[in-house]
Order: sequence, then C-alpha cells, then structure tokens
Amino acid sequence: MAKATQFELGLIGLGTMGMNLLLNLADRGNVVAGYSRDRSKSAELRELPADNIQGFDDLAEFVAALRIPRVVLLLVPAGPTVDSVVAGLRPLLARGDFIVDAGNSFHRDTTRRIAELAADGIEFVGMGVSGGESGARHGPSMMPGGGQRAWERLGPLLESAAARVGDEPCVAPMGEGAAGHYVKMIHNGIEYALMQMLAECYDLMRRRLGMSNEQMAAEFARWNAGRLQSYLVEITVEVLRTPEPHGAGALVDAVLDRARAKGTGKWSSQDAMDLGVPVPAIDAAVSARELSAYKTERLRLAPLYSDPPAAPLDRAVALEALERAYHAGAWIAYAQGLAQIAQASAEYGFGTELATVARIWRAGCIIRAAILDPIAAAFASDPVLPNLLAAPVAVRALDDSVDGLRATLRVAIDAGIPAPALAAALAYFDGMRSARLPANLIQAQRDLFGAHTYERTDRDGVFHSAWGAP
Repeated sequence: MAKATQFELGLIGLGTMGMNLLLNLADRGNVVAGYSRDRSKSAELRELPADNIQGFDDLAEFVAALRIPRVVLLLVPAGPTVDSVVAGLRPLLARGDFIVDAGNSFHRDTTRRIAELAADGIEFVGMGVSGGESGARHGPSMMPGGGQRAWERLGPLLESAAARVGDEPCVAPMGEGAAGHYVKMIHNGIEYALMQMLAECYDLMRRRLGMSNEQMAAEFARWNAGRLQSYLVEITVEVLRTPEPHGAGALVDAVLDRARAKGTGKWSSQDAMDLGVPVPAIDAAVSARELSAYKTERLRLAPLYSDPPAAPLDRAVALEALERAYHAGAWIAYAQGLAQIAQASAEYGFGTELATVARIWRAGCIIRAAILDPIAAAFASDPVLPNLLAAPVAVRALDDSVDGLRATLRVAIDAGIPAPALAAALAYFDGMRSARLPANLIQAQRDLFGAHTYERTDRDGVFHSAWGAP
C-alpha cells in the first residue's frame, strides 16, 4: 500500500515513549511520520501496513514531507540533546513552523529556546506529557504551552490522542511561553509528594502494624475502591502482589531502599524557593529520596540507636486513621502544587487556569485521582481562589481527615518511624490556618543582630529599635 506523502506531524525520538505516541496518533487517523538515525527504528515504521505512518532516516527528507506549517515533535532526553536536535532542524524549517518539545525539559531552558527560535519565526512549544509508556500508547495527559496560535495548529492532533474523561480530552493549552513544561514540573512535584506519603503509609503498616505484603495490598485495594481511588494507589497494590521471580516472597522486598531526587521533582522545590512559595510536602519528598541514598551511613547508624518501646496499638483503629491521613495529605499536596503554579503564572506571565490544569490531570497522567474532580470544580466556580485550602470542598475534606493525620503522626513519632511528607503536610496546613505565627520573634531577632528592621501591627512603616532591657 502506498504511503502518504504529506504528514500532519513528524516525531523525532523513536524510543518507547516516542514510538508509542506516534502509533497512538496514527491509530486516531492522523497522518504522521517518525525520524530516527537508527535505521532499524525507521524501518520498523516503514514496514507497518498502515498508509498513514512512515519512517525516515534522512532528516531533510523527513522535514520536507511535513505539511506547512510544519510540526516537529521531540521526545528526546532533556538538556543538550534537545539543543542538538533543534540545531539540526533550524536550517530546515521556515517561519511559522513549530518545534514541540514533549520531554521533561526545565522551563527556563524552554524559555531560552523560545527566544532563540523567535529570531527565525519558528515557534518553540514546551509540552508536558504524563502517563508513561501505556499512556503514550493509549492516551496520555498532555500539557502544551505556547499560546493560542500553537493550540490552533496542535489542538486537533493532541485532542485525538489524549486520554479522556467521558467526552473531554485530557489536553488543553496551559498558557503562554513555557507554561506547559512548568505545569508538568509541578505535576511531578506533586507526584513526588504522593509517592512519598504512600511509602510512609506502607512503612507504618509494615513496621508498626506488622502487616504482610498481601494484607497491605488488600488495605490499599480497599482505599482504591473508595475516595482514595487513584493510579498511584492502584499500582501500589500491584507492586505488593508481584512475586519474586528468583525465589519465594514478594519482589518489592528484594528492591534496594535507595533512590535519588533529580529532574522535575527537584526543580519544583528549587523554583518554589525562588518564588517564595511554601511547598513543604514536595520539599520533604525530595529530601526523603536524598536521605534514602545514604544507605551506607544508615547501616552504620542503625545499630547505634535503640527503637522506642512500642505501646499497644489497635490495628483497625490505626488503619482507619492512616486512610484519613493519606486523604488529608493528598489534598494538601495538590493545594501546594497548584498554589505554586498560580504564583508562577503571575510571575512569568503564563496565564494558566488552575481549573483547566486539574481537569486535564483527571485521566491519563500519573497523579490522576478521584479527588481531582472536586478540585477542578472548585477552581471552575472560583477562578481567583487564593489557595485550594480555602475552597468549601477542601474544608469539608480536611475537617473529616486531618485528625487521622494527627493520630498517624503520633503513632509514627512514638515508634521512631520517619514520616516526613505527612508531617510536612500537617505543618503546612497548621501554618496556613494560623492567624498569627511566631515570625514576629524572628523579625525582632534579625533587627537586634543586624538592624534588618521590622514592621508593626499597630502602625504603618518600617522600624528599627534598640533591643534589650533598659
């Protein structure tokens, strides 16, 4: 069968994610092309029986076959590889063409590339893609930036391949400039927090409640059947029930307890610091991964300190509190991430709508969860909501759950089991609901030792005082 000669979209990066996304687009009736220097990859596409997909190993021929204005989508490693691919494409493209970076690039790199390519009239679009290999093949959540002109060209293609909630595709414009990559970065920061909280729940079940992998899997499955339904809880059940292929027991018990924080999770914390936005649950999750990497030191310290004496504990009561703890922690993690997006949107001029962000996260992505429906509705009804915690639906959810978070942390502290993300979530909640915090003492100390000045509660202006008793 003859292959098409005009292609709606060309994709560079025929690894697992790229190949799956290209096949997804083709399955939806789009006429698409893939490029790879690896001739076996391009040949794999040429050998497919469909006439709406083609493989190329000559870059100039690949670009020339695309419909004008051309769309070249990149799924290559972030960093220098993106710059190298862009440099190869630049002389082959023309004013009005699009390069779409669908990898996990740092938003500041995306902003730089937008400015560099604008000189040639080429539009560079940063787009977050979430859902892993399966999502790419069957329907991911996609977060494109770039503004309205980019959406007019890309929207029909992306909507055809996106995950859906009913008739709604889980893709929408995130705003101007690097908004797409920024939103994906925060998506991953929330992902860090939720995964760490689930790990802390698992650790408490295992070490404090003495539960087996199957018992824990059953408990997480119960959570997933109710208000905590989510992709991350679902896969926790799968992990706990996967047998060890080389012997007895569960595979999870053979996995080394060491991880590192890099890329988008780490960037979320760094950029929050730059913006002055508190995201302590995300920060704690990043730090917990870093701490886990100190395996040698942990092994050295473990025998030097004794565990606290374990008080009697009712497992059923503890599990009920633990379920409420994760429910509260999840609401707070989403609140922190969305507050960071709001501040970044104002600072960087993105124009991002939080209701749209929450809506497209409801399917296809790693942090999809049942609670995103009420979160999306909350921001849709009040687009200028200062913080998710102020929404009536969040107040009701936390009123019902935060006591379980407090009870769970008491159990963790008494047992000497770390729960940094859950603890940070509670500290954020208690801080945000406090009408007065002790920062007045800090400001007074700073003025005493460094004449940094302070503001007063009873009059306007900036003050400096001679501190100390007369």
